Amino acid sequence: MSESSSAHLAPVPSLGRAEADLALALARDGDDRAFARLVAPYRRELHAHCYRMLGSVHDAEDALQEALVRAWRGLARFEGRSSLRSWLYTVATRVCLDAAASRARRALPMDLGPASTQTVLDSTPRSDVAWLTPYPDAGATGGAMEPQARYDQREAVELAFVAALQHLPGNQRAALLLFDVLGFSAAEIAGMMDTSTASVNSALARARRVITERTSDRGDRATRPTADDARARRIAARFATALEHGDIDAFVALLTEDVTWSMPPAPHWYQGIDAVTEFAVEVPMTRCPSWRTRIIGANGQAAVACYVGQDTTSPHEAWSITVLTLRGDRIAAITSFLDSGQFALFHLPTSVP
Repeated sequence: MSESSSAHLAPVPSLGRAEADLALALARDGDDRAFARLVAPYRRELHAHCYRMLGSVHDAEDALQEALVRAWRGLARFEGRSSLRSWLYTVATRVCLDAAASRARRALPMDLGPASTQTVLDSTPRSDVAWLTPYPDAGATGGAMEPQARYDQREAVELAFVAALQHLPGNQRAALLLFDVLGFSAAEIAGMMDTSTASVNSALARARRVITERTSDRGDRATRPTADDARARRIAARFATALEHGDIDAFVALLTEDVTWSMPPAPHWYQGIDAVTEFAVEVPMTRCPSWRTRIIGANGQAAVACYVGQDTTSPHEAWSITVLTLRGDRIAAITSFLDSGQFALFHLPTSVP
């Protein structure tokens, strides 16, 4: 990553050129606070990049910290030929490629086998699977978008897209994200990944075929609601109300005919309105006496934080972060992450009155 010298550091968001140059000089002299000022404008978008690469918020945090340590230690080799942003993405991408090569890819229940044909009342969680995790919307935005980028920042953390990315080899995953999401050129990516432009273009072509196959039901981007879309939040509120009131008719009215419901780390999942309705009747609306819910955003989509209690007067404990994938005004996929540990990432309590 050695670069030829340049008189000035390229502009850094929120820092003037003179201030950025001074911060770089101080950081090279060992001032860690100056380094923190330099990288602060990029932390959120780098974290989102690491999440897309690795499919886990915790893995993304570890990768980002490792990338910043490597950048700090290697700062003397950054001389300004490329932008600081490009150099940081180079470091972060290489960290993620190392991590992806040494860990199992993140999965959803659909990756393990076909849908269950009948309700499984006691689905034993699979602790041997590296599960995909939801991404808090507070970290889903931010970052400079280049004209050639094909996806906006929210779209690029949607659950179906991130799940599809996990089926790509690391080099294809990185090439697709750097080009289609972040807008780097093939030549820039070749430099980041120590390969040829032809290899990058080949990886892009293969990656796009896989993503197209696995996200063919994503619908029209122009009309697909996002987490902060009023329509999406209304649908999420109706879903939450139906769950709290045990109103199966209202619940079913929200679903597409081919709806799916999965609940990692439980391996079983359901497909089709009949199977999903049967599960809803037999488990959440029968075996869980009382619900409390909060409307949130996850993966750029409407989501519901669900709490369950023994009755309306007892404490309600964290049950799931449930991400809703919408198609028009209907719910096409329900993904309930059954892990109370996820609630802290959304700044939510694990118990409510």
